Amino acid sequence: MSRKSIYLVVFLATISLIGIIVTQIFWVDKAFTIQDREFNDRTVIALTSVVKRLQALNKDSSDVDEPVVQETSNYFVAHVNDTLHPYLLESLLKDELQASLLKQNFEYVIYDCFNDSIVFGSKVNIDEPDNIVKSEDVTPHKKLNRDGHYFGVYFPEKKGYIMDQMGIWMFSSFIILLVVLFFAYSIMAILKQKRLSEIKTDFINNMTHELKTPISTISISTRALLNMSDMESVQKYARIIKTENERLQNQVERVLDIATLSPNTLNLDKKHIYLHKLLEEITESLELKLAEVNGELHFNFQAQSDTVYSDKLHLTNVFTNLIDNAIKYCKQSPEIKIHTSQLNNKIIILIDDNGIGIDKKHYSMIFEKFFRVPSGDKHDVKGFGLGLFYVKSVLEALNGSIKLIKSDHTGSRFQIELQHHG
Repeated sequence: MSRKSIYLVVFLATISLIGIIVTQIFWVDKAFTIQDREFNDRTVIALTSVVKRLQALNKDSSDVDEPVVQETSNYFVAHVNDTLHPYLLESLLKDELQASLLKQNFEYVIYDCFNDSIVFGSKVNIDEPDNIVKSEDVTPHKKLNRDGHYFGVYFPEKKGYIMDQMGIWMFSSFIILLVVLFFAYSIMAILKQKRLSEIKTDFINNMTHELKTPISTISISTRALLNMSDMESVQKYARIIKTENERLQNQVERVLDIATLSPNTLNLDKKHIYLHKLLEEITESLELKLAEVNGELHFNFQAQSDTVYSDKLHLTNVFTNLIDNAIKYCKQSPEIKIHTSQLNNKIIILIDDNGIGIDKKHYSMIFEKFFRVPSGDKHDVKGFGLGLFYVKSVLEALNGSIKLIKSDHTGSRFQIELQHHG
């Protein structure tokens, strides 16, 4: 499946899932609203019945306009024409709320207009017959700007109660969440497999390109050798065949060695090394290559002590690889800057270049085995995508690290950290 087809499938599937999620949210909200309205209606009916029973006990035949008013989402106020006895009110509230199928813990307060204050408050646990509650445990309620007596009922667990009544909706939402997570995991797996496939294809293309040249040279030399009789020409082409054969063998061995490389398989010969001196030696070995492309390499050694306990050969290969990349991936005269500094027990090495840079979407993959920044069918820069993998593996084995700080059209910056040994 092509990349375009995969992205189209991912896009359509994502749109479908978003549609399902939005629809689910809509219906969950709708169901919550319905349950909330039903709770409010039942509460109003129950409190209205309480008011009527209180009027009957007080032999009060007068009508009260809007006996029950909902002040907030979970606070209701009922108006009466006389003083109230707390325990009588509590008993009536329990009876009527349970009759309305509202088996909910609640709090209630009583307002007395003669004292112009809330004179009593209590918290009721519906499952416990005796409710011993301290006054400070009751949710504080301000008195309302209303005339007459009233009592207020507050449901602190109303939202949780409604959510419990929406069990099927919560279950379906949980299932949809699992589907979304599974979908996201599947998409990540598909894209990862696609990326691995691209890396594999790119590696095969590079490998084919790298091996084709020596094989072609050997083939031509062999055909020429078969048609020659003088020993001088025979020896000349035999040497070419030998050289190209060794080159071919080295390429294959290099790929196999690095392909099986890991921090645990490296044989390290650790010694105390002066890092600044090592970097200067590496520069000397690269002078000819830099001269061919009019390149420059500048040092700014700020580390006060540059001693590291490391493997000289592998550490040399690390810096050589990075400097070599800076030279190869530059369309102008390479300018490479190496800066060292010290932070606690670590030596920080920054390597800056003015190369072509790396696209941000490839930042997380450049240290992976066989990965090369895709270049289509162009193979103007040779390699198998093993250099940076080798660098990272070596530094990890040396208890160090490397990361790409930035990379754009102005160049790249790598940061290496090594343990300092004074």
